[in-house]
Amino acid sequence: MVTTPVTSITFEEYLTYDNGSDFHYELVNGNLELMNPPTIQHFLIAKFIEQLLDAEIKSCSSPWLCFRESGVRTGRNKSRLTDLCVVTVEQARELLNASAVFQSPPLLIVEVVSPESVKRNYRHKRSEYAALEVPEYWIVDPLEGKITVLLLEDGFYEETVFTATEQIGSRTFPELAIAVDQVFTVGNLSQGS
Repeated sequence: MVTTPVTSITFEEYLTYDNGSDFHYELVNGNLELMNPPTIQHFLIAKFIEQLLDAEIKSCSSPWLCFRESGVRTGRNKSRLTDLCVVTVEQARELLNASAVFQSPPLLIVEVVSPESVKRNYRHKRSEYAALEVPEYWIVDPLEGKITVLLLEDGFYEETVFTATEQIGSRTFPELAIAVDQVFTVGNLSQGS
């Protein structure tokens, strides 16, 4: 039996919250917000980008790790679940035997947009990640066929939008060579993916 989540919770309580379900929640101003299960397209795109980033990390021999669906604390009683985040090995080591909710800014966060997350990804998470000083944030939007790369400059994000055959430009991964179309082809289960 699934119980209704509590109505007000602290960040510390969130780290150990378990209502007996397999549902995932974000913590927003002390309230639990249910995250709907992603679509297959969402999973395929996130997995593809994760594999790309893992390969880039390996080729650069960087002391970094890429995680799927880890948390990031964005305020006193706020924690967001990321689709992907890249962190240092040291950041991961600090949480080795604890809930995977990073309290220091990841190097890069990637969010894949779904119909119910448009406002959350473009607006709420954008301002929260900037306030946390996440240096690079990607909004991967299969609904619009674009990838927005946000780079932190003086506390605000400067955005560049990539579409179609344009190569994604990344400060964190300057050698990355992948076109937007390649990312979305994978999510559509198109031939050749």
